[in-house]
Amino acid sequence: MMPSPFLSDQLVADYDRDGYVILKSVFTPREVELLLARVDMGKEGAGFGDTGGRKARLDFWSELETTIWGAASKCPRVVNNVRILLGEEAAFFHGKVTLKEARTGGAWEWHQDYGYWYEQGFVFPRMISASAALDPNRLENGCLQVLRGSHKLGRLSHIAIQNQVGTDPKRLEQIERYFERVPVILDPGDVLFFHCNTLHTSGPNDSDQHRRNFIMCYSALGSPQLGQKKTSQPFPCPVGPDDVIEWFAAQPA
Repeated sequence: MMPSPFLSDQLVADYDRDGYVILKSVFTPREVELLLARVDMGKEGAGFGDTGGRKARLDFWSELETTIWGAASKCPRVVNNVRILLGEEAAFFHGKVTLKEARTGGAWEWHQDYGYWYEQGFVFPRMISASAALDPNRLENGCLQVLRGSHKLGRLSHIAIQNQVGTDPKRLEQIERYFERVPVILDPGDVLFFHCNTLHTSGPNDSDQHRRNFIMCYSALGSPQLGQKKTSQPFPCPVGPDDVIEWFAAQPA
């Protein structure tokens, strides 16, 4: 029997307690194959250096209609679960593909996503990320690691670390012992939904296998954003058909 593509009441309660939840097999093997075909390891992604001198890369988009990534961000198996977890209507914020190449991919330093997004004027942390595994995510290839329940700390101060933004290491050293550190082990097609204040990191890729993840970010539609330039879409994220990824891939180039 295939797992349900939607969150149960128990999984919603787990998210509220832990600041994250994993839903298995959200994307099918065929959908993962189609998405992987659009990842160009040789060309895509700006490099972000870590303290060990390696680089993780990231390809970013903010539109819904022009790429397969934008189309996939409307997948009902993602959007409807985001709406369940937010408890209200969701607006699309942005998406990205993170690229950690085999043997050379760098780490992401400890941070909260709201550490970045607060500076963009979002008043409340009513925001969520959905990270879909395109490759197996294991410790050896730099899977995400989270501090269970750390979203309840609220927003922490962030500082520049190399050319990333991370939680102040001195503060982190003092608080880490209060939380369980959990490696997020994912198979291709699994999705991790996590709160914007959940502390997370990922190590370098020391394996012979790439680690590629597709991350979709959403904000509560009614959550205000200060400033003149609004980076979140001012309307509910459209919910596409269930086959939106295969439909987009079949369109003429």
